[in-house]
Amino acid sequence: METKYIIGAVIAVLAIIGIGAFALGGGSTEHAANELVACVAAHGEEPEYGFDPMHGWGYHDSGTDPLIQSTILKRDKDNNFVNDLATDYEISSDLKTYTVTIRDDVNFTDGSKLTANDVAFSYNKAKELGEGADLSSMKEAKADGNKVVFTLEKADSTFVNKLTDVGIVPEANYNEDSYGQNPIGSGPYKLAQWDKGQQFILEKNPDYYGKEPYFDKITNLFLDSDAAFAAIKNGDVDIAEVPVAYANETVDGYHMEYFDSIDVRGISLPTQMDEGKVSEDNATIGNNVTGDPAVREALCIGIDRQALVDGSLNGFGNVTTNGVAGQLPWSFDSTYEDGDVEGAKEVLANAGWNDTDGDGIVEKDGQKAEFSIYYNSKATERQAIAVAVAEQAKEIGIEITPVGGSWDDITPNILSQGVVWGFGSADPFSIQHQYDSRVAGVGFDNPECLNDSAVDSLIDAAMAQELDSSYATWSQASQQANSNYPYLWIGTMDYTYFVSDDLDISNSTHLIYPHGGDIWGNIYDWKRINETAEA
Repeated sequence: METKYIIGAVIAVLAIIGIGAFALGGGSTEHAANELVACVAAHGEEPEYGFDPMHGWGYHDSGTDPLIQSTILKRDKDNNFVNDLATDYEISSDLKTYTVTIRDDVNFTDGSKLTANDVAFSYNKAKELGEGADLSSMKEAKADGNKVVFTLEKADSTFVNKLTDVGIVPEANYNEDSYGQNPIGSGPYKLAQWDKGQQFILEKNPDYYGKEPYFDKITNLFLDSDAAFAAIKNGDVDIAEVPVAYANETVDGYHMEYFDSIDVRGISLPTQMDEGKVSEDNATIGNNVTGDPAVREALCIGIDRQALVDGSLNGFGNVTTNGVAGQLPWSFDSTYEDGDVEGAKEVLANAGWNDTDGDGIVEKDGQKAEFSIYYNSKATERQAIAVAVAEQAKEIGIEITPVGGSWDDITPNILSQGVVWGFGSADPFSIQHQYDSRVAGVGFDNPECLNDSAVDSLIDAAMAQELDSSYATWSQASQQANSNYPYLWIGTMDYTYFVSDDLDISNSTHLIYPHGGDIWGNIYDWKRINETAEA
């Protein structure tokens, strides 16, 4: 896209916002010091169903703040649970009952009182719709006075994480079809305006019971990465999230802030051979190349991950060979070094993969070592990873074809080809989603179709242990799964933002960033450094 068209798109959006004059050539848009203009994607793309937690708003791999709604618990900068609507909670010794006491001084923005009934309703509705938090272990939630009793189908020490995941909606005024456009919540902000495809505007909730945020108004623009960077260069936003490809750029009046995350990138490698089986959705299961464990091992030890982080992530990330970020309490050290091209070739040769026709690609029993890696074409770093892995794989004799597309294009192929995924949750239950054979092929769970009974047993054992003591077992489950080389893990990625020099986003209090990020998690601490400054 040519620059003049990018600028034109930004002008059009800013004209709709009505936040002031747009001046080309380094001009700025004036707005009050207590108003914030942003272009960030902490909740992913624009919500299809609006700002409705029952349809997943505010949830992205545990921990993102819905802003408009309250949650039972939150996390602090050290990833500890802290009360939001809860005053306290109790967990039964069998880990099947969670009882939460709800504070009695909270009102929704329509003036009605928030009660335990609203909390129970929200969780039951969220489970019914199944579009956000994983509430599969929850049987039901019931209100009992000022308490909510969560009864589980089975022992689940991870369920406390789900108490951070669901924004609370009013039972009396909730309508599944319209709530997302006109949400009623009890969070620090309320929705003032939503111009689909362009922006949403939040205004401070004057009746919020928690710490009062500094900014009275937040306008968040929906711009692609090129347009966001153009808006930064023209001084028209206070903060913008940009891909790591822009992270080494410099812009007058702005500084770059980047945050480590637990958001990891990895490529699933189908562990089953193609024996003609198909899923319930008629998708092919298995791949006769990656189904050979020698091919998966060769890729995992032969690929140079640091080169991928330096290139595909522009150096803004950290290598991982096991998919578990080092900040997490179930992290562990891998037992192999990567970048060993000769070792990878030896693994292939010992398993009968040889280049008999001299084309540089090994084969076995007439099967060429070739397959595809799919990636979401909207994610530039995933494209870069797929292309770079394909280039490196040729060195060890494996032909990989990168294929970009939408998730509609990718989904029919996730059980039979490689896919570049993003993972990252502060909830260890994510390991179950990645590796449990009993959920293989259900949605996006266990796309590699790993079938390892030892992994399943360790997952069950971890679920039945108190959370803190379960971390070691979750670690064992992940280590056992990784011994099968079901993923070609690459690294965690940093989140990178251009931030106006007059804006303090309180780096010291930012939360751990899960998959999807959570730039708003410490919005209560943001402020202007100079209140007279213009954005």
